[in-house]
Order: sequence, then C-alpha cells, then structure tokens
Amino acid sequence: MFNKQFSNFAFRFAIGFSALLMLGSCDKNRVYEENHDLASKSWYIDSTQAFSFKIEDVSKPYNLLINVRNSEAYPFYNLFLRYYLTDSLGRELKSQQLEMLLMDAKTGKPEGKGLGDIFSHQFGLLKAYTFPHHGTYTIKLKQYMRQDPLPEVYSVGVRVEEFVEKK
Repeated sequence: MFNKQFSNFAFRFAIGFSALLMLGSCDKNRVYEENHDLASKSWYIDSTQAFSFKIEDVSKPYNLLINVRNSEAYPFYNLFLRYYLTDSLGRELKSQQLEMLLMDAKTGKPEGKGLGDIFSHQFGLLKAYTFPHHGTYTIKLKQYMRQDPLPEVYSVGVRVEEFVEKK
C-alpha cells in the first residue's frame, strides 16, 4: 500500500516538476519578474512597492515593464503611478509619473487579458535601457491617484527582460 502511494506521489511530482521546467524555459528573455499581492486588494498611497534585481551583463539593453492586476470593479479607467529606478548605492537613475489605461475611457471595457472579472496588464516602462554598471537595482512603484486606498488593485509587479530587436 505504501509503495503504491509513494509511486503515485513520485509520478505526480515528476509530471508537475517537468511542467514547471517547460513553462520556465519558454521565456528565455526574462531576467527578473516579481509581483506583489496587495492586502485587501487595495493600494494605499503610503504603500510603495519595491522590486530589487541584479544586472550582470551591462553590454545588453533591457526592457523594463510594469505588471498590474485589477478587477472589473476598479472605479477608474486609468492608473497614475510614479516609478523610481535606483542603483545599488541608492542613486536615483530615473523617475517619472505615468498614466496607464486599464479600461477604455469611453466604453469602460477592460483592457488587458482577463479571466472572469480579473484583468492583467503589462505596460512598458523603459525600452532598450542600458544599465550603467553591473549590480543590484531597485524599482519602486507608488500609486498617484487621489483615492486612498485605491480599491480593486490585486497586485503590481516589475519585469526585466533582455531587449530583442524585432525584425
């Protein structure tokens, strides 16, 4: 009985592990990606989200992207946020306020990829950016809307990928 249960577990584990390896290997340009789930599905003004990542090869350009997940009940069509990019010494390299459109302003139809009433978005932050030196960098995201907390925002994140010239 024990051997049969163990072999079932081992088989399921091997299948699951193989699936994870296949999924992970499909995205060869990704250098870093992390998303932070927001407590109570709300983003407070004083809740700055920080993402730290390492850049080893400074000869390559990189794309930096922002991930946002929200529900269809999000009360606005857009999201204003400010990002700060700092190096390992805390020096600010870039900072800018951005507007991201989560829904069509006229129709209210959600943009992004949806599953049920939850929608995922990916917005370009910096394209073909060349880091000045290798090391650890941090991107901080802060919501800049007039509502505190900002409801129906499930998560925010950052993705760093190698820039590939499209032909």
